[in-house]
Amino acid sequence: MHEFTAEVEALAQEVLAYSLDRLKNDPPLDGPRTAQDLFSELGNTITPAGLGGHDALAVFTNVLAKACISTDHPRNLAFIPSAPSEYANLFDLVVGASALYGGSWQEGAGAVFAENQALRWLSDLAGLPQSAGGVFVQGGTVGNLSALVVARAQARKKYPDAQRWVIACSEEAHSSITTAANVMDVDVLRVPVSENGKLMGDALAKAIDGLHATTSKRVFAVVATSGTTNLGIIDDLKGIGAAAHARGIWFHVDGAYGLAALCAPSVREKFAGVEDADSFIVDPHKWLFAPFDACALIYREPELAREVHTQHASYLDTLHDGSWSPSDYAIQLTRRTRGLPFWFSLAAHGTDAYTDAMEHTISVAKSAADLIRVHPNLELVCEPELSIVAFTRNGWSAKDYQSWADTLLADQVGFIPPSSHHGQSILRFAIVNPWTKVSDIKIILDRL
Repeated sequence: MHEFTAEVEALAQEVLAYSLDRLKNDPPLDGPRTAQDLFSELGNTITPAGLGGHDALAVFTNVLAKACISTDHPRNLAFIPSAPSEYANLFDLVVGASALYGGSWQEGAGAVFAENQALRWLSDLAGLPQSAGGVFVQGGTVGNLSALVVARAQARKKYPDAQRWVIACSEEAHSSITTAANVMDVDVLRVPVSENGKLMGDALAKAIDGLHATTSKRVFAVVATSGTTNLGIIDDLKGIGAAAHARGIWFHVDGAYGLAALCAPSVREKFAGVEDADSFIVDPHKWLFAPFDACALIYREPELAREVHTQHASYLDTLHDGSWSPSDYAIQLTRRTRGLPFWFSLAAHGTDAYTDAMEHTISVAKSAADLIRVHPNLELVCEPELSIVAFTRNGWSAKDYQSWADTLLADQVGFIPPSSHHGQSILRFAIVNPWTKVSDIKIILDRL
């Protein structure tokens, strides 16, 4: 299977041709099909004799790929999509072909060095000290969980007699916080947000003090959200950090989506307080033009994470020589060098290009809000802080929203599934793609 035969070389050319064609041409939107429908067309693709490389690739390119929605389509504005740069996508091919292992310095020193420079750029944007550092993990869920495990370990040192541990966050915090709490068997204190949707420092402080005064539970970590998934709202980072540290509590910032905009001068002041974080995450595969999957997890004091996450076994002892091994900083051992495509794009394009692309998406979001504001049938849910624009359609029920979204996808115009806010159905644009234009927004709004 390892011999590079003429057949393998021909397949390599086909794969490259497919990849380049997709990069050069506008990505198709496509859409899902049922498993029964796909099986009716393809049957069982795993056979004793094998399909052969050419036919297996044809199955993927002609059928399977078309049953997936392209996250980088300029009118895919659902959830938080992705828009990798051409350089990042191309270098992802290099990463796969290079068979790199990214768990240890010993095996992947050059790759880890490059990843760490990308992490350094993010740390500098956030204003953390030069000693800060971390690792690229699969996504925000793993990043948040890994940071919270470190936070609890530090709390156990301070309060060895605590009976029950608690994470404090807003009622709008990402679902991954609840998932982390379930995995860790801890509780969650969800604090109500202000009228403008933000978790405020004074409200957090009151809730924590009330919990500590009336129960045997103790908060070990506070999670602030820097760009909520649904509306893109940034919590009161400065006030939350002050409230947490005044009580000896770890301050973590979940910036999976929003902290990417640290590189945009027009909104940088909105993140005041992130420099006080003990840890934070940001997903380059969301709004920093990297391919799936890459979450940057960064600690103010990475040595604390190393103490908690380093795995020990006889076959791993040779790795524990003081080198920077990424597997020491999160819940993982085996890892691909998932930060390298992001590093390559940053190194190739330069950080100014990232600033320009970020500012463009924010500008398109502002224009979208302006168009909605004057639309006769639409109302903004709130003024966009970053690049998420949420709105409602007058007179529509939940069924109307879903029917409209289904038709939009079926017509290959866009992918905008409905969401909800305070029990009311809404539509939302998550604009993270620098190829999304105001004209794309107008095409969609014309159908409302």
